[in-house]
Amino acid sequence: MKRDPGSASAVRFRDVLAVREFRVLWIAHAQSRFGDQFARVAIAVLVYDRTSSALLTALTYSLTFLPPLVTAPLLSGLADRYPRRSVLVLTDLYRATLVAVMAIPALPMGAVAVLLLAVVSIQPLYSAARNAMLPNVLTGARYVVGLGMITVTDSFVQIAGFTFGGTLLGFISPHTALGINAVTFVVSASLVRLGTRLHRPTPDDGGQDRSPGRHRSIRRSVAMLWNDRRLRRLAALVWLYGFYIAPEGVAAPYAAQLGGGPLLVGLMMAADPVGAGIGMAVLSRWVRPANHPRIIGPLAVLSGVPLMLSALHPSALTVIPLWSISGFLSSYTMLAFAEFTLAVPDGRRGQTIGLVSAGLLTSQGLGILLAGALAVWLGPAASVAICAAAGALCAIALAPRPRSGSA
Repeated sequence: MKRDPGSASAVRFRDVLAVREFRVLWIAHAQSRFGDQFARVAIAVLVYDRTSSALLTALTYSLTFLPPLVTAPLLSGLADRYPRRSVLVLTDLYRATLVAVMAIPALPMGAVAVLLLAVVSIQPLYSAARNAMLPNVLTGARYVVGLGMITVTDSFVQIAGFTFGGTLLGFISPHTALGINAVTFVVSASLVRLGTRLHRPTPDDGGQDRSPGRHRSIRRSVAMLWNDRRLRRLAALVWLYGFYIAPEGVAAPYAAQLGGGPLLVGLMMAADPVGAGIGMAVLSRWVRPANHPRIIGPLAVLSGVPLMLSALHPSALTVIPLWSISGFLSSYTMLAFAEFTLAVPDGRRGQTIGLVSAGLLTSQGLGILLAGALAVWLGPAASVAICAAAGALCAIALAPRPRSGSA
């Protein structure tokens, strides 16, 4: 039977990997991301070894998540104003230099914290440039399959990086681990520089000035996002994931309530990314792109159902599969993000993607905070269920109308 070239199932992973530029971007991201997770474990170990303070360790670790909330909207627009390959290479070399300095054994902890802040602050610019460049590298159904591969790889590399990092740090010092992370950034920069063409934004930027001031660029992107109903809805559906990340925020007290220890905490926290990784692989590989707008809303609603069952106080053997199923369903965010990216003019993608990414980080932080606060009064099981119900209700309100044919 003849294969439909417009179908996602007609595009195999090997077809996407056959595109040299994508293959380079994929490998560069995977090995660099692995080094990032490895380094996060190293930093936690280093700070605790130096200070013996759980509070300072947690505070330093939080620096790997918080700065992008501010820098994402401020820096992402640079991915629209300069060649994206150059942005990728320079940000990798910038991070490699700073991490190499962090690896110096005699460096004071205050300097380590400042350097860490500088390293993670630039991450949104790299992500914006790569995500804006990807639709130029992969066209048609290949784009969604390629985005799915990167997202799936990201999920499993995080798990592997944490696991491998915790194991290897029993044999090497945290400073050596940071040195390895610096090398991964150099490798990534070299791969991108030698393996991709110099992509620039196209003149099609929605009729806007491609060289506005930074604040003006942010205002225009916010206005475009707010005034376009489809873009607004897709962004909101992505941000809803903040409700569904609640299990990550209360995994420790939930495990304690079930009578488990650190192993159960780890398994519970891994449930969502494992399910999401499988879901993203399935959706990107087997679902036709024409069907994506129709399934995003229903999947967003259904994502909360397994978590709502937490109110029934299931056992550990039940709660882990439930959270994995929720992770599988919440992979709708990948489809929503893909639809959003393709709907934005190429010359405006970097800035707009940065805004959506900042909103996602904010929603995740607020979701974890909400789950923790509710757990104090109602317990972790009820907290997860309430957050999930709130997410499902919002998803129902945001679900696309069948007649519109878009999310």
